[in-house]
Amino acid sequence: MKIKFTTLVLLWSALSFAQVGIGTTSPNASAILDLTSTTKGFLPPRMTTSERDAITNPETGLTIYNTTVNFIQFYNGTQWTYSGTITLSPTDVYNPTTGKLWMARNLGATQIATSSTDHLAYGSLFQWGRAADGHQLITWTSATEGTGINGTTNSAFDTNNPISNLFSLSSGSSSGDWCISSNNDLWQGVNGINNPCPNGYRIPTLAEWEAEKATWTSQNAAGAFASQLKLPLPGYRDNYASGQVLEESISGQYWSSSIEVITIPGGTYYQSYYLAINESNVYGNSFYRAVGGSIRCIKN
Repeated sequence: MKIKFTTLVLLWSALSFAQVGIGTTSPNASAILDLTSTTKGFLPPRMTTSERDAITNPETGLTIYNTTVNFIQFYNGTQWTYSGTITLSPTDVYNPTTGKLWMARNLGATQIATSSTDHLAYGSLFQWGRAADGHQLITWTSATEGTGINGTTNSAFDTNNPISNLFSLSSGSSSGDWCISSNNDLWQGVNGINNPCPNGYRIPTLAEWEAEKATWTSQNAAGAFASQLKLPLPGYRDNYASGQVLEESISGQYWSSSIEVITIPGGTYYQSYYLAINESNVYGNSFYRAVGGSIRCIKN
């Protein structure tokens, strides 16, 4: 049987603009696709936040189920967003503008900050790339006094996983690192060597910190605390002299996983970026890895 070309065109045109019904022979007149069932649901593509962010040029209206935060998201033409109410774990906070899920308090802190100078929310001060081996522990007796539980050593370690809880002073390393053989991979991703964050969490990148601070009402300590993260000002632990804690309640130095290697005639220096917060400013900067800084983990 021969079918005329004009007939094929008409059939193609009808199929191109017809409604589709699954579970029904009479799809709703307002729907191009009508899924009808009382026993099964619609299952959109499921992916993590990282996988979602890897989508190139998402189309407005593109919809996915985000397994990192466990709710449906759609792209509104500018950013990934959601509709409805999100129920989060008490230990997490979510920024709807950046679409990122963070721990609600600093790593090692006993509570979410009630102010910028809440010493119970300061938490631990880590040397960049080190595991939670005890070197990071701080006893906070007030907002202006933090004492390292463990002592210091003038020697740099010769391994990425030292069997020691001593805080290494960079005076023991010409590169400004606590480890003689600097390793840029120590805090990269959830599977990074020495990742101190809970399972499923990691150290944020500098770009993620920059995106987060761009949503704050002001670029200073007040804006950092007013944000969903409620970031306090623990100061930092000095990598020279006695390894004392400095600038408590004055500044915050929050580590990122982003690294910087500086080579000059005098030698090569291995540094990492952090987000600096003080009363008048917030900015990204890099410094020696032997410095003790704060950690706020982000969910992968």
